[in-house]
Amino acid sequence: MNLVRFGAVLLLVTAVGGAGAELTPAEVLGTLNPHVLTPEERAFHALDLRRDMQARIAEVNRRDREAWAALKSRADWEKFVAPRIEALRKSLGEFPPVPANLPVHHTRTVEGDGFRIECLVYESRPGVFVTANLYLPASPQKNKMPAFVIIHSHHNPKTQSELQDMGMTWARAGCAVLVPDQLGYGERRDHQPGNRQDYRYRYVSGLQLSAIGESLMGWMAWDTMRGLDVVLQRASIDRDKVILLGSVAGGGDPAAVVGALDKRFTCVVPFNFGGPQPETRYPLPADAEATFNYHGSGSWESTRNLRLSGRDGFLPWVIVGSIAPRRLIYAHEFSWDREHDPVWRRLEQIYLWEKAPQHLAFTTGHGLLSGRPPEASHCNNIGRTHRQRIHAALEQWFGIRAAEYSMPLSAEELRCWTPELREQLKPKPLHEIYGEVVRARSAKLEQLLALPPLKLRERLRAEWEPLLGHVAPEANPKPTPRGLVHSGGLEIEKLSLEVERSFVLPMLLVRQAGTGGKRLPVVVGIAQSGKAAFLSERAENLATLLGRGVAVCLPDLRGTGETALPGSRGQQSEATSISATALMLGQPLLGERLRDLRSVLRHLRSRADVDATRLALWGESFAPLNAPDFIDPLLGEGNALLAEPAGGMMALLGAVFEPDVRAVLSGGSLPSQRGLLDSRYLHIPHDAVLPGAARAADVLAIAATLPPESVRTARPVSARNTEASPPVRGTLVFNMAERKLSLRPHQARETASYGDWLAAALLR
Repeated sequence: MNLVRFGAVLLLVTAVGGAGAELTPAEVLGTLNPHVLTPEERAFHALDLRRDMQARIAEVNRRDREAWAALKSRADWEKFVAPRIEALRKSLGEFPPVPANLPVHHTRTVEGDGFRIECLVYESRPGVFVTANLYLPASPQKNKMPAFVIIHSHHNPKTQSELQDMGMTWARAGCAVLVPDQLGYGERRDHQPGNRQDYRYRYVSGLQLSAIGESLMGWMAWDTMRGLDVVLQRASIDRDKVILLGSVAGGGDPAAVVGALDKRFTCVVPFNFGGPQPETRYPLPADAEATFNYHGSGSWESTRNLRLSGRDGFLPWVIVGSIAPRRLIYAHEFSWDREHDPVWRRLEQIYLWEKAPQHLAFTTGHGLLSGRPPEASHCNNIGRTHRQRIHAALEQWFGIRAAEYSMPLSAEELRCWTPELREQLKPKPLHEIYGEVVRARSAKLEQLLALPPLKLRERLRAEWEPLLGHVAPEANPKPTPRGLVHSGGLEIEKLSLEVERSFVLPMLLVRQAGTGGKRLPVVVGIAQSGKAAFLSERAENLATLLGRGVAVCLPDLRGTGETALPGSRGQQSEATSISATALMLGQPLLGERLRDLRSVLRHLRSRADVDATRLALWGESFAPLNAPDFIDPLLGEGNALLAEPAGGMMALLGAVFEPDVRAVLSGGSLPSQRGLLDSRYLHIPHDAVLPGAARAADVLAIAATLPPESVRTARPVSARNTEASPPVRGTLVFNMAERKLSLRPHQARETASYGDWLAAALLR
């Protein structure tokens, strides 16, 4: 948006606090009003990210509606769906080879009335052990048995009562029923227990898997498919009657994905996935086909956020529709507007194209999400209300006649691990397994450092650009003057840059007064908290730079500083939701902010008062640290402070993509992206974790592409937002002769030397 619309452009020549002549440059900077935008403009532009995401979601939905309208036959549908399901598969990560023989450890058997329960542990991938209860009829069956695999919800592990009810009910009806613990739940818990901590830990595990180029959905799906292997190893299973159920919240997501990928399941029942959600307001409008959000939006509940789904078109309804012509029960936890649900209409059409309309059924509850029984059919997995229609469909399709049965057992009675088996298998914490995966797949840094500087830069760009998305500025930014301040021997220019899609970047450009038309070197400072934090926290350093003839540029990139979203940046924040949506659209926010940074540099190069050959990047974090003896609180509770490492990381990446950057100072960032895997817990904002970053070449290799002693790291932090241990701080020095990186440490009060170091690096 053109900022002029908000009011007249201010061109002011003023003093700070009315006493500019008496203030030092550092005092001027420390007391300067950092705002470029008016209060009304700040309120408007704080929602830029929200509006942009809404517009991009609307565009995804528009393209989807057009693509659906163009389908006229089964052949059209199959041509449409096949590449999208293949894209879904690729988005999930790198599946390991399917094991030829899946070892299963049987630790105990529980006998019941008409059923028995085998407690099992199987290894789904190297080092990853799945605990599962297998419900079986008490006595051998004359005919081969139907088989069920049930994916529990994000509320409870495998021992929850509704899961037991279903296992016992169908086992008594002559079926095999496998109920595994999902990653991070029950006996696979990898964190401190507490109220709904398994649920909240999915966020942490999802971020760590994303960092190594994997996904929580992919690992859950793989565990489930290997669980089917466990069941099918038994000769007594009828392979034409294999049913997958995904429970009401968080279980339906992987069930739909697995059902799309694994054709061995002949019937799939995914709750709350594909169409309207429990939060959907009813009745749907009559024109829902044109207004429904087929794409959905992100949230901290990470399995719902399928990375690249918007970009590559594997929207939830497509995933569910791909199950056709196999049997599908379209399932809803609460009330459902069947008449106006556009996804149901699409499913009906797909099954007609497949000549299998009899293979499509539904089940639904009643009431609203906010209600409780009896006014609403709230359940933790799949309740009796929902099972009524499921029983009817399974009897019609497979001849399974089931009578509800319940005899809850304790979690201890259903325990699969034994001390002896733990000692034998020695299961590792999940973050250690993730680290082993990335180390096995990653190239060694030494191999990269053997490349000449220009080739190394090309290699770094080639590795990082696919992760970051589109990072090249789309057009020249449009500057708008917003004011000019003279005080304390300084000239402070306020301006805004309008970049693509009307994003506005407020910024300050500060130089010594009286420099005239001299071309000055420039240091660009970037941080999540924006230019205001630089002025309040680094005024002395900035004054040092200015005193040595170096100008300072302080921009607020999109969603930072003056344009930051209101509210927190934690798990359940709008910031996390927007970041997750950005990944679904195929454009991480970190990549968009890097593009903004490059737009700022493009503007600087266009100016007659800037020496474009002498540019430096200073990325900082001003977030307070957790104490050294910090104890991680229960997830979603307590007062854990979040790190803000993205500024330092963007500065390093900016040097990769901008060849004229002469020096980089990275403060308050992670020593390495693999530091995300050092702990069970993360206190890092969602938008600071880039999918696949831990597998890419370490950004510190940038030191080998810059002049000697031109990359400095300062105040490194851990993924728990504590001081990094050991503290990896100092100037990175690349020995050209030996092709080795080394670190020249700095003194404890290193912040005092930032300005001198940057000036020396630029003026050398």
